[in-house]
Amino acid sequence: MTTAAAVAPSPVLEVRGLSVSIGRHDLLHDLTFTVGRGERVGLIGESGSGKSLTSLAVLGLLPEGARATGSVRLAGVTHDVVGASERAMASVRGNDVSMVFQEPMTALNPTMRVGAQVAETILVHAGRGKRPGADRAAVRQRVVALLDQVGLPAPAELARAYPHQLSGGQRQRVVVAIALANDPELLVCDEPTTALDVTVQAKVLDLIVRGVEARRSAMLFITHDLPVVATVCERVLVMYGGRIVEAGPVAEVFTRPRHRYTEGLLGASDLEGARPGKPLTTIPGTVPPAGAFPEGCVFRTRCRHATAECAAPPPWSSADPGHGHACVHPAGGER
Repeated sequence: MTTAAAVAPSPVLEVRGLSVSIGRHDLLHDLTFTVGRGERVGLIGESGSGKSLTSLAVLGLLPEGARATGSVRLAGVTHDVVGASERAMASVRGNDVSMVFQEPMTALNPTMRVGAQVAETILVHAGRGKRPGADRAAVRQRVVALLDQVGLPAPAELARAYPHQLSGGQRQRVVVAIALANDPELLVCDEPTTALDVTVQAKVLDLIVRGVEARRSAMLFITHDLPVVATVCERVLVMYGGRIVEAGPVAEVFTRPRHRYTEGLLGASDLEGARPGKPLTTIPGTVPPAGAFPEGCVFRTRCRHATAECAAPPPWSSADPGHGHACVHPAGGER
């Protein structure tokens, strides 16, 4: 089994040997990683690498017909998410683990006032586990306080607005308020700022980071935007072909990448300081469709350094403590 990262202290999320298939297609392969309490971990890779499917597996929201093996354990849950009943997972989602989605207009109910949507998240879990019973007046105060915390103007009045009456940035702030309403132990963010302009993006990212820091929540941040990962995350997992191919501290991986795929991502990125004085490069080809990745190293058909050795599954190697990769011909650290 490939070990993607060292076990973090007090893990909130533990993924062990997770594989997911739909029909004849194997989509995730033997994923193993942890996210510790208070830790912010980025999950990066091109579209089609398996990032969003990983988040759905963590939340127990895999599509119908999907088959999962392995283990996904969340703090506060006495059983694995894999194989858990929908009733059991309904008590976990929005409570122990919450998610900030990419597009706020589809994440919010257009027929409900935004305050009611924040309140619903609190009321659904009231009286369960660590949540006290619901007092409607207290819930209303909590809703206004949450909308104020995410920087929305006149929160008491805005709570009565409908999603279409808000800007994109305001809607995403509401989604963040909903996600943080029950002080989750794990926050999963799936491209949460893609639909926003750069200025609003920076403000929303700051809100998310401050929100998880205040609660000492763990965060799994899914994106293809490397500069964002460099800003908000401490550790990064690089994903390709449904596999984690490199993992380690952000500063280490981004300055001394070992896997040739990571090297390609950094070469194609406008990450400040990643390639001083050098033009951006491209990764040859495109991400194969599901079920079409090659045997052995899944990146070998697009890699300029591939040899016959790459036809066999690459072993997991550690370049430095906490920094590992699965590449037969790793980059030497030169940029």
